[in-house]
This record gives sequence, structure tokens and C-alpha cells, in this order.
Amino acid sequence: MQDYKRATLILDDGSRFEGYSFGYEAPVAGEVVFNTAMTGYTESFTDPSYRGQILVMTYPLVGNYGVPSPKHDENGIAFFRESDEIHPLGIIVSDYSEEYSHWNSEGSLGDWLRREKVFGLTGIDTRELAKTLREKGSMKGKILLEGSEDIPFDDPNAHNLVAEASPKEVTIYGNGPKKVVLVDCGAKNNIVRNLIRPEITLYRVPWDYDFNQIDFDGLFLSNGPGDPNKCSVTVEHIRKAFAKEKPICGICMGNQLLAAAAGAKISKMKYGHRSHNQPVREVGTNRCFITSQNHGYAVDASTLGEGWREKYVNLNDGTNEGICHERLPFFSAQFHPEACSGPTDTLFIFEEFLNLL
Repeated sequence: MQDYKRATLILDDGSRFEGYSFGYEAPVAGEVVFNTAMTGYTESFTDPSYRGQILVMTYPLVGNYGVPSPKHDENGIAFFRESDEIHPLGIIVSDYSEEYSHWNSEGSLGDWLRREKVFGLTGIDTRELAKTLREKGSMKGKILLEGSEDIPFDDPNAHNLVAEASPKEVTIYGNGPKKVVLVDCGAKNNIVRNLIRPEITLYRVPWDYDFNQIDFDGLFLSNGPGDPNKCSVTVEHIRKAFAKEKPICGICMGNQLLAAAAGAKISKMKYGHRSHNQPVREVGTNRCFITSQNHGYAVDASTLGEGWREKYVNLNDGTNEGICHERLPFFSAQFHPEACSGPTDTLFIFEEFLNLL
């Protein structure tokens, strides 16, 4: 049994939650958010959309199936992770399991956090913490080791997190007859996996890359962390792409960037959607889906420009879950059709996009 040091989470409203460290032991400060998923902690921790955040897992037992192999496929994409690093600054769980068992595990969660220099905090009431965040909204927070020096609070959304999570160079996959550009704002690996097809040449480009110089057949806008309003360069590139009238699809951050290019306003939510069980309805139909989501900003569909409409809506709070153009092949989803982890009810969105090429 490891000898854990005492540590405390302090929220910017003065709330304190005391527990024990089980990861890398250095103080951290960021935005405290919660995820209600019951499984898939490896996929969540490697999701770039969590960059700059301190992630609270509300499911009480975490670490019991360890950490999977970091092996990569022939395209250099990790088989069992959504990126090559952990993106949250800290992980908070109620009950960390030192003992783990799984056919694919290669080590413990605690060891992985220490290698990646990510704080792990356990032994606190995550139900009470999640309730606090639901009632007051996501807050700035910091985790301090007992006896360590204090550090200031930090708002990661004040930084351009997309610029941090996005690649710096263009990567090309495949050699198919159809050219698709993936604007990587912090894309999950499973989005890339779903776009690598024999018939596709996939260009994976940085967030601020002028992709209009490529004679593409389709444009795909990925998920990503932070405030979409800091991505005005990407929005301008998308507006220019409208003139090509080629298929455009966006996921999560991609929904927000497409909406911004269509004239809509995007604002911060009280505590966002981070779970595997968000119910979504297709507007104008009775088709409903259970979706995986991870975002803290939402589109105001009432501010969309002429020719655009809301495509999906959240059945819990009525927020926007996707938009589409009434005439041109442009559409998006705020949820994650590729899931990983989570339900795969909406994988058909990739086929809808690829069938338009």
C-alpha cells in the first residue's frame, strides 16, 4: 500500500475538499468540471477537450482496470487511447483502486499519472463536489499538497487551448481518390480512425491552417478544448470554404465553429455536458439518441444566419446539439458520434458525410 500524502482541492468560492494524492505530486490550478460516465476513464483522460481542466469522475471506483497498452497502429494512432498524452491537469476520484485487473492493462492509473505529471486526488466525496458544481457552475480550482506553497487560481479558458492541443504540421493518411480535410482543433483519435478509408486521402491540418489551398472534396471540423471564440482565424477559413459548396461536417467544437461562421453566437454553459447519457432529438422528427458529450460552450441557435437551422436539440436542457444548412451540404453535431468511450448510436453521421463526397 502506497503512503499517500494529504492534499486539498480549493474552489474559488472558498469550498475545500480534503483527500490524498495518488498521482504526480505538484500543485495545479485550472477549471474544475465533472464527468458522470461510469467507464472509459482512459479515453476521457486522453481526450484533448479536457485540456486545462481538473476533471472530477463522479463514478466512485476508478483505476480498477488499470491502463491499457500505448501501442499504435500502422498510421501511428494509439489503439486504446484518444491521444498520446493525458490532457486534464488533475484527476479527482472518490475511491482510487491500487489493484487492477484487465486483459489489456499494462500498469496502474497512479503510475500513469506520475509518468505524465498529472495530479491524482482521492478520498473525497465526489457526489458533494459534483452537486456544488451543478448548483454554482464550473469553477476555478487548485489542488495543494499539505505543507506546500500556495498557487494562484487560473482560468484556462482565458488561453487559446485549441492552439495548444492542435498539431503543428499537416499529416496525410491514405491515397484515395476523394480528398478530405480534417481541421484538428484537438481531435480525438477515433474521429481520425473513422475518416481513414480506402477511398479517402485524409489531410489532418492545424487549427489555423488555410485549408482552402487544398482542392478538397469534403471538410471535417473536429472537437477541441476551451473557448471557440478564440478561433476567429478558423472561422474565417470556414466562411471562405462556404463558397466551394463542398460537404462540411463538424463535431463538438466543430459544431460551434461552423455555427460561428454561420453568424451565430456561442457562450459558456453553467457546467457543460460531460457524460455518456445525454439524450438528443433530431429536430422535426421523433428520432432520439443517447450520446457521448464533452463540452462547456453552446451555440445560440436563434442567432444563426439566414439559410441555417437547428438540426439536433438536447432533451435535458434544450441547448443546441447541431445545425445544418437548408440547401447546402453543411451540417454538424455537438455530441460525439464516434464516442470512444460511450454509446455509438450516432456513428451514421460519418456515413452521412462520406456519402456526400
